[in-house]
Amino acid sequence: MQDYRNFEPEELAIDLSFQRWKLFNDPIASNFWKGWLVENPDKKELVDKAHYLLNTLNNAYSQTPDDRVSISDREIQYEIQRLHQSIDTQHEPVVKRFRFAPWQYGIAASILVILGLFWRYSIHPPCTKVDVTYNELITQTSRPLIEIGNQDIKPRLVSLPDGSTLLLKSGGRISYPKNFQESIREVYLTGEAFFEVHKDPSKPFYVYSKGLVTKVLGTSFTVQAFENDKEVKVVVKTGKVSVFARNETALTQHKEDTKLEGIVLTPNQQIVFSPTSTRIIKSVVEEPALLHGTAQNQPFRFKGTPIAEVFATLEKSYGIKIVFDEEVMKSCYLTASLDDEPLFEKLDLICNTISARYEQLDAHIIIDSKGCEN
Repeated sequence: MQDYRNFEPEELAIDLSFQRWKLFNDPIASNFWKGWLVENPDKKELVDKAHYLLNTLNNAYSQTPDDRVSISDREIQYEIQRLHQSIDTQHEPVVKRFRFAPWQYGIAASILVILGLFWRYSIHPPCTKVDVTYNELITQTSRPLIEIGNQDIKPRLVSLPDGSTLLLKSGGRISYPKNFQESIREVYLTGEAFFEVHKDPSKPFYVYSKGLVTKVLGTSFTVQAFENDKEVKVVVKTGKVSVFARNETALTQHKEDTKLEGIVLTPNQQIVFSPTSTRIIKSVVEEPALLHGTAQNQPFRFKGTPIAEVFATLEKSYGIKIVFDEEVMKSCYLTASLDDEPLFEKLDLICNTISARYEQLDAHIIIDSKGCEN
């Protein structure tokens, strides 16, 4: 599973799924990437730059094999200079669809690697590590904090000044001020806790855990951030959660408004964050739960039901986007009763019935099928 949010433009440009979208207008890839941009609107510039790289390479290296000559260092340097100038002047070329011949993929990949090194170090300097301990976090704040720990086996219920609550797991510690500020609510965590945050859109709630910041307006979620673990995990139960790596630029940007930006998670989604590399991996939780409300009473009994309706029922019930080619699968129908099975078992049964397969990609379910024509 690819972590596209942390891709550089040159990495995205050589991704096959991205190429299928931008070059060949593949319907499954198109649906996925359009949905990904809706969930990650702050990454539009990344997509635009990656697309520009593809077009730049096409303009320079789209000749036929018979006309092909070896690529010199001078030509590569020219491409680097031309790309840099185009970026500096905010030039955006007209989108041109093309198809690489097999030999051209190698050329494109080689040039993109060289361009990528240039891009990474001249435009995006290497990011600094954001790993920070719990003790460092609480000493960096000027306000007096209340600290509560849990040395018992059972979780400990903690009530916060705004009416929010959390269940602090064994070995965990939480620190927070006696009273929250007028415009912001901030707590500091080491260990694991399940939060139920009182909704207040005008007063965002922040959880600082190692190098990760979790921002919510009102929802329920779990944060796992043990001091000795190399990773931090955030799992969403209800509502929406925004997460981002902790650095001065990100903190300033996200504290200036009450919107949820960065990586936005919805129910049955999670992220795993590595503070040392600042990599954030977004995925579906291991055992997706039915969403609270009418979806819990949703009957999963299908009789000659078009597959598009089946997938729509699953999306509504679990809140997980299912991407498929509706035109290719228009002749697929399902007759089955799937009431008690977990989501992934449901998908296994459905795909076995219609000769399809599925995979997870960036918290989406991608269905691959050749159709159901007799």
